[in-house]
This record gives sequence, C-alpha cells and structure tokens, in this order.
Amino acid sequence: MDEIAEIRAMSGTIVALSGYSGPVQRLGGLTNRVYRLGDFCLRLPGKGTETYINRSNEAVAATEAARAGVAPEVVFADADIGVIVTRFIDGAVTMTPEGFAARQGAAARAGLAFARLHTSGAVFPFRFELFAMIDEYLGLLATKQVALPDGYHDVVAEAGAVRAALVRNPVPLAPCHCDPLCENFLDTGNAMWIVDWEYSGMNDPMWDLGDLSVEAGMSEAQDAEMLRAYFGHDPLPADHGRMVIYKAMCDLLWTLWGLIQLANANTADDFRAYADGRLARCKALMARPQFARHLAAIG
Repeated sequence: MDEIAEIRAMSGTIVALSGYSGPVQRLGGLTNRVYRLGDFCLRLPGKGTETYINRSNEAVAATEAARAGVAPEVVFADADIGVIVTRFIDGAVTMTPEGFAARQGAAARAGLAFARLHTSGAVFPFRFELFAMIDEYLGLLATKQVALPDGYHDVVAEAGAVRAALVRNPVPLAPCHCDPLCENFLDTGNAMWIVDWEYSGMNDPMWDLGDLSVEAGMSEAQDAEMLRAYFGHDPLPADHGRMVIYKAMCDLLWTLWGLIQLANANTADDFRAYADGRLARCKALMARPQFARHLAAIG
C-alpha cells in the first residue's frame, strides 16, 4: 500500500475524517508523519518513538493546551497507537529561524503564547525533569550501538553547578511545551499557535523561552522582545538568568535526543552532525563569562 492509500484507509476509520475525498498533503516533521486533509491535520507516530514518548500524556497536554487557546483543537486521539487529529489553522505560516527574524512581532507573539499557556492553570500528567531525562536517555543509548560525542560526560559534570543552583532556587512548575522547535509554531500574524505536545510537561517556564531562543537563533534584541511580552515588563535578572541557563541545558539534553534518532535510523536529518553541533554550542555558551553571571543571578 502506498503512502496516500495508507492515509486514506486510516482516515476512513476516524469519524472526523470519514467521507473525506479531497487532496492529502504531506506536511513537515522530523520524527512523525503529518498530513493535511482539508480542515484537519492527521499525525502518525514515527518509528521507534514509542520507546521514549508517552502518547497518553501527549493527548492530555494537547487537549489542555487547546483549551488554553494556544493549540489547535484536538478532534481525535488514540494514545495506544499514537494517532492524533487536530484542526488545521488556516492562514498560518509554519515558523523557521528566518521567519522569527523576518516577521515583525513574532518573538513577542511567541512570548505571549507561552505566558497564556504557563498561566492557564492546566496540569499536564508528565513532570519534565531535565537531569532525570538526561539519565534516562543515557540509559537508552547504552543499549544502542551509538557513541556519545567526545566530552559529553565532562559537560554533564560541569552542569552540576547548574543543577545545584536550580535545586536551591526552585520556581512554581507550569504547564510547558518543552520542545519548542520553530516548526512547532504557526503564526497568523495576529497570534502564535503551538503544536506537537510530545515532550510537554510540568516544568520551569523559563525552559520554554530559553529553548525557543536556541531553536530560532534569536538575537539579544529578539530575546528581550520575547521576555518583555512574556512578563509585561523587563525581566528580573534571576528570570533572565534562568532563560540563558536553559539555552545551554536544552542543547545538553537534545544532543542525546539526536543520538536516539541516529540509533533509530531516522533519515530526516544528519543526526550525528545534529548531536555534535548541539554539544559544541552548549559548551561554547557555558564557557562565556556571562554564563557564570547568569548562574549567579539565579542565586
């Protein structure tokens, strides 16, 4: 069965899609397959994702995020097989680093979307714990034939100072996206919508802002724009510091994610180069004098 025939056969089993006979358009996705069918998007899980993604948690988070007004409506979700159907956001542009730089107000709209999500009162089932996830991913990779980048464990040891500072100065957890790739943002020019809730969980809200800053390659001016929109004023040094710290820590974590994709033979990207580049960027940021000052600002 070819790809389109497979999608048509599956759509016939989903009430919201049954009877649809129009075009099937393949959309983006690094690990999953996503298709547009008229007014809806159909997401099929990628190979191997069941080893590290809890689809039940994802379905709850996607539904709660839609209720908060930052994600498309979920019209169908089958957590057993990882299939999810959402409303298509008409007139929206899938974001890229170039899009965040070129589209006026995009960073601010992302900051506002995060603020709306984080203050929504939603409770996500998963607790996103950075260092526990690093340990989990390292354990998973120990069962694979994939080598870690040189010096990875040294950087994890150095990040112990970050871990200690965050433990000493906890903040209230908020419902967070936790994986803010640019492509997970859809911009209408009036509002920013967020999709793909696979890694979502209760987390330090500054993770979302720091991670998006990295993914979008934001300038200091874009960071300031996003932070001002998020808080409604210039951030306190401790909040700015947390965001910058998480810029390094997200690279430390997603280095391992890239290696898992390599182990799963995902051909959507050069995941060896992806992992090596992530770790190099993490090390470079942690080596800057400003990093120590931001860490001190946390307390």
